[in-house]
Amino acid sequence: MMTERRRVNQRERRVDQRERGDQLRRMDRRDEQMPRLGIALAALLLGLLIASGPSTTPAAAQETGEIAAPAFDPTWEALSARAEIIRTTRGIPHIRARDTGAAGFALGWVQMEDYGPRVVELLLSARGETARYFGPGAGDGRITSDVRARRTLAQAEAAFPTLPHDLQAIYTGFALAVNRWLELNPEDAPPALRPDFQGFHILARDIPGPAWGLGERYVARGGASTGAYGGRTEDREAWDNAGGDVWAEAGSNTWALAPERTTSGHAILMRNPHLAWTAGYYEAHLRIDGDLEFYGDFRIGGPFSVIGGWNARLGWSTTNNNPELSDLYRLTLDRDRPGHVLWDGASVPLEVASYTVEVWTGRQLETRTREILESPLGPVVHQGDEEVLVVRTAGDGNPRLGRQFLAMMRAENLDQWLDAMRMQDRTQSNFTYADADGNIFYVWNAMHPVRPHPFGADSVAHLARGPDDAWHELLPFDDLPQLLNPPGGYLRNENDPFHHTNLNQILDAAHFPPEAEEPRVRLRSQHSLELLHNDRRFSLEEVVALRASERMLLADRVLDDLLAGLREARARGEDWSPLLDRALGTLEGWDRTVAVEARGAVLFTEWWERYLEGAGRASAAPASAGFPAPAERLFREPWTADAPMTTPQGLADRDRAVEAFREAAAATRDRWGSVDVAWGAVHRARHGRLDLPVGGCDGLLGCFRVIWFMDDDDGRRRVRGGDGWISAVEFGPNPRAYTVLAYGQSNRPESPHHEDQLHDFVEERMTPTLWTDEDIERNALRRYNPG
Repeated sequence: MMTERRRVNQRERRVDQRERGDQLRRMDRRDEQMPRLGIALAALLLGLLIASGPSTTPAAAQETGEIAAPAFDPTWEALSARAEIIRTTRGIPHIRARDTGAAGFALGWVQMEDYGPRVVELLLSARGETARYFGPGAGDGRITSDVRARRTLAQAEAAFPTLPHDLQAIYTGFALAVNRWLELNPEDAPPALRPDFQGFHILARDIPGPAWGLGERYVARGGASTGAYGGRTEDREAWDNAGGDVWAEAGSNTWALAPERTTSGHAILMRNPHLAWTAGYYEAHLRIDGDLEFYGDFRIGGPFSVIGGWNARLGWSTTNNNPELSDLYRLTLDRDRPGHVLWDGASVPLEVASYTVEVWTGRQLETRTREILESPLGPVVHQGDEEVLVVRTAGDGNPRLGRQFLAMMRAENLDQWLDAMRMQDRTQSNFTYADADGNIFYVWNAMHPVRPHPFGADSVAHLARGPDDAWHELLPFDDLPQLLNPPGGYLRNENDPFHHTNLNQILDAAHFPPEAEEPRVRLRSQHSLELLHNDRRFSLEEVVALRASERMLLADRVLDDLLAGLREARARGEDWSPLLDRALGTLEGWDRTVAVEARGAVLFTEWWERYLEGAGRASAAPASAGFPAPAERLFREPWTADAPMTTPQGLADRDRAVEAFREAAAATRDRWGSVDVAWGAVHRARHGRLDLPVGGCDGLLGCFRVIWFMDDDDGRRRVRGGDGWISAVEFGPNPRAYTVLAYGQSNRPESPHHEDQLHDFVEERMTPTLWTDEDIERNALRRYNPG
């Protein structure tokens, strides 16, 4: 519980913020794009969220109370003179800056060089201007997104002056680089766009918002009737079609190996994020004089977002986790006072923010105005006759993500890095760590609410009459699931929950909140465990090779049963044909990989899709290894936590499997001309001018080299995501590392670095990174000042 002193401080801050909000509301709006009322509401949001105790931001962020030095606002000329960019092999930028402002300017400049139009699109989204330039979108989706973005933008503008000076400087420098680039290259922006981005526009991209979709699903499912807020239900069609489970494909693989598991005696960290190839991973090496040096990925559109990489002493990787950050609450309307709710024994006004956005209709610009109501617990997502529905999300409006990432990049040892993590400014993600001292560490990171009630997901909205009915605090960082230097010397995560991160030290679910994910080890995770849960010692080069394993673990679990069923059917002579003979022979000779030359993998996946469909629909579950079908209709032995590495196993229904195979054999022949078509003849990495065969498959099938495909115009399947930016680093006297970025350093087709890494990627090669001055100078292609 909060101390009385802290409660007094919060009440005082709330009064100050309300007084400031009253002044702001009396002012005229500065321009048509940002109503002053919205800015006032942003200034009030922390006070509203803190009101009567509850908080959605970490305690450390609330208690500092400091106001940093005035906002950093130099000229682009001054920043340019304080930064140098050296482009080396593959177009990698090595940035040398004298301060964080110059570093931000250089980061913004190189991103504009390589991704200019995409950066502009992302920043227009952050400013709530997508409908102005690109139209209203299906179902007015861009209008809704813009209105919500304006709420976040107002929070960013109000918070920006309170950030530490170095953080203001890096955001401001980035914005000035975008402006300078667009002055010189206006074709990279929509017509009539003024290059007037500011630091808080960049900050807005790093501020989490509320879980709007949680309330919308509750309303759509009948928890309330469709109401006043004009939002749309996000991915409702996909949600319905998936029976309540949208497959979250975004994920990653990561390993950390302790010195006793490496041939060099140095810790190794491997990072392999899985996102769409349009995600914009951006490899860069940043050095700020007397401050920090860091090599890693800087996602396009800002200096922070989600960063993984290393400095001279340590590094970390992120993988997606699935914490429950949000809750729905019902607040009772005051019948005697319109626009008020009953809260903590008083009638409290709902604060109203009005946001006006411009919309291009195809013929002219028009305006749309919508309101968002703010309650003591968060924004209103639905208003009924007697109650309002409110969504409360941990981290909503928190502007300090960059503060934590800067502290992590500056850390020189585990203790300093853990102190940075305790800031809890990153709402979620697994973090896996390794360092030059030989430590390895894992944490299931989350701003996890400490709830006074059961978690209700999108099915329950809790009645809240006052602060005691809602959550107040976040689970402290040190109470989150974590492992430090576990037995066996390895850590790994492939987006499954924390419990089986290391099989020598399984984390007991009973020690953590019940909603903190249930135990589950899907086939991709089991593949990883088969590679690491042993006594083998690895070199850095062996890690680079193993991360590209193309075995399909599902085949190891079910193919023998399928072959047995097919042989029995052949022996009985049940409509057996020469085609089935060839198909059976293909699977008998298959090496159970999805390598480019593998023959049998295409046929197997065609069969599995039909067998899966015949099992019927059900929510994906641990027992089904993540497949959306009843586990007992898929596997003879469904997955169980008692045998996490050997289940699921076998087929539940051989007869149905044989029938599905008959269909698959004919379909494979008809579509590809032969049942033994090679994997690489069908599956292609098409990027720029290149069209190359590629190995890999979906992680649900048990591939560790994850590639997602989509049908292309010619009927073949092309990569749309999965493995993209991959790194492996060994922490010796200097960090020694390899990387590859499948889709290149630039998304500009005319760039020499648009497709120059694709051959390496498909052939499973990675390139040594350049860390020392000598290596950088020896491989320099171009040296210049940004701007």
